[in-house]
Amino acid sequence: MNKLTHTLEEAIRNSGLRDGMTISFHHHLRNGDYVLNLVLDTIADMGIRDLTVNASSLFDIHRPLKEHIERGVVTNLLTDYMSAELGRFISAGKMKNPVQFRTHGGRPMDIANGNTPIDVAFIAAPASDNMGNCTGKLGRSACGSLGYAIPDARYAAHTIVITDELAAYPLIDWSIPETDVNQVVVIDSIGDPRGIVSGTTKITRDPVGLSMAMTAVDVIKASGLLKDGFSFQTGAGGASLAAAKYLKDVMLDERIHGSFGLGGITGYMVDMLNEGCFESLMDVQCFDMKAVESIRSNPRHREISAAHYASPGAKSATVDSLDVVILGATQIDTDFNINVHTDSNGRIMGGSGGHSDTAAGAKLAMIIAPLSRARLPIVTDHVTCISTPGSSIDVLVTQKGVAVNPKNDELRNRLVAAGIRVTDINELKTIAESISGVPSKPKLGERIVADVIYRDGTVIDHIHEVLED
Repeated sequence: MNKLTHTLEEAIRNSGLRDGMTISFHHHLRNGDYVLNLVLDTIADMGIRDLTVNASSLFDIHRPLKEHIERGVVTNLLTDYMSAELGRFISAGKMKNPVQFRTHGGRPMDIANGNTPIDVAFIAAPASDNMGNCTGKLGRSACGSLGYAIPDARYAAHTIVITDELAAYPLIDWSIPETDVNQVVVIDSIGDPRGIVSGTTKITRDPVGLSMAMTAVDVIKASGLLKDGFSFQTGAGGASLAAAKYLKDVMLDERIHGSFGLGGITGYMVDMLNEGCFESLMDVQCFDMKAVESIRSNPRHREISAAHYASPGAKSATVDSLDVVILGATQIDTDFNINVHTDSNGRIMGGSGGHSDTAAGAKLAMIIAPLSRARLPIVTDHVTCISTPGSSIDVLVTQKGVAVNPKNDELRNRLVAAGIRVTDINELKTIAESISGVPSKPKLGERIVADVIYRDGTVIDHIHEVLED
């Protein structure tokens, strides 16, 4: 038996794909992914239309998707994150139906429970054997963990693995087993793994960012959570990575042995593993090539599925055991609601990803953000879009002070006792506006261009069309 199919077009025909169906993609190659564009170009040439695309995230490299939307090949989009180029297109009202934004935990939950069934899943796999056992750890396009693709392959009616490196059967260290795969297609290149390093993955040198990072570590120390067994997740932004570095120094100095690091893994988290700060890393996505090498060679660096990572529909998920998460924000309001979907003008330029999931699961959910960006204050009366509700957020760390959510009096008292400058969030808003001025409200129309679906499946907010000047 052999699942190899000669061409992508033949595989699509074999899958039974037809007008009105749903196809899915994962984003582990991030801004280096070639597969989504290749598949949609092939589908368009075959005359198939009116498709729903369920992609775990979309990046600027996926800009050809705009043409497929305009031509009616794609009429619905489901995703957890969308970068600015596609976001501007959607925000301008160029798509007939609203985009559905989910979280990294909500997406696998809705795939598994049948709310968003997948007809054909396309899996970009850096290495696969002829039966579909495949991995992201091997091959010239190695990207590490394939955690977001695992639910797609498991629950899709038909799964097509697309690879640029065919391995001998059986490929033992698989991410996705052959039992979840119908066909395998070999192409010249599935993408450029250097593209997984899109965005900021270096420690900031900005004095403001470094100051906030040091304060963030002071907050963690004062919280009482930094002790043996400590678990931690941080993002790939410059200040967040600086906080991880400072945290590593504290853990080594005080001989604190944590249990696990979680999430999208960077080389800085790999350093913490190798130097004894953590017993293991739980990895749903690799953010750089050092993380790719680590997950390939270190058995304590474990690949996990998106469901294992964050699904609220699972019997448990790793976020439920998380002590501290450091997150970012484009806006935060005086009720601690967070916006990571739009910029200050209301244009889509991101998405929740795992933001809401980790904030809900962690014992301490911390936002690190400067008081202003691009001369605009980030603290406001009401965020343009609620991505993560304020009930999940514990503390905001800025260069002008730390604001603690009033729901967490114990944390506030601990920080004050530790000598940390605790400030009311309304005062931070006043300070920000005194520096940057009061921003004008974005010019939004009545038309809804996207629904923001919280991790429990409820619609938490709508994103409206941005009107041009």
